Amino acid sequence: MSRLLAVDWGSSSLRGALIAPDGEVVEERAFARGILTVAPDEFPAVFDSCFGAWMNPETLCLISGMAGSQQGWLEAPYCPCPAGFDDIAGQLAWVEPGRIAIVPGLSIETGGAPDVMRGEETQVFGALLLLGLDNARLVLPGTHSKWVTVSNRRVTDFSTWMTGEIYALLRQHSILARTLPASDPAPDAAAFEQGVAHALRGQGLLHTAFNTRTLSLFKRMAADALPSYLSGLVIGEELKSQSLQHGDSVVLMGAPALTARYEQALALLGVAAQRVGDGATWRGLRAIADTLPHH
Repeated sequence: MSRLLAVDWGSSSLRGALIAPDGEVVEERAFARGILTVAPDEFPAVFDSCFGAWMNPETLCLISGMAGSQQGWLEAPYCPCPAGFDDIAGQLAWVEPGRIAIVPGLSIETGGAPDVMRGEETQVFGALLLLGLDNARLVLPGTHSKWVTVSNRRVTDFSTWMTGEIYALLRQHSILARTLPASDPAPDAAAFEQGVAHALRGQGLLHTAFNTRTLSLFKRMAADALPSYLSGLVIGEELKSQSLQHGDSVVLMGAPALTARYEQALALLGVAAQRVGDGATWRGLRAIADTLPHH
């Protein structure tokens, strides 16, 4: 392949890696220039200011993430599942033909409604290659967690869970905020596991969330432990819906502190977790580049 500029352009951040023809990452850069900070006509200028020095005639640029959304540089229509490397590569949205392209996200119809992802599909494909897997269940925790099923190196199913966002809303804007400490204390592993266990046996988050208040009211839990307990409740609620069996294994990808929490919660269910670092995006973009002719 030629030299690749791999870019992950999300809502709040922009990062890129220069990848040599042999696949080695030569250099990485990160900027606080997510698409939400870029006016519709500013994308070429922002790209040039951040990465222009890397774009010589031998460089191909592939961009994943929200740059392909309706609010991004150029809309890259979703690729319907099931989808693999070739499907993604065949539906690239070219900003500059042969030079700069945006990777499409994935869509799926579940229960009469669509679900979508942008950026995670590239991480998933990269993780499969890094781990040498053709089949896997992958979990990408975050503001909106993704659970992804891969069969024969094709994404066959996925679902989105607003776990991180619901936690933030309850933590900051609900009646619980009056009980919880203003700033986040150090994680409390025991309180977190108590929250997960309560969620797994409870009647649902609409009921269990209120226990965060009553445990404090009856002085059954210290104030500094309550955020960890609430985190356990929402993560436990997410896991409860995944049909996990004792002895299952999943691949975890995301921020280290958050993936550590999911690993702890999954262990309570007897589910093993394998973590993948943040190089998965670069490996995924390189894999897509390798499917293109003359690259």
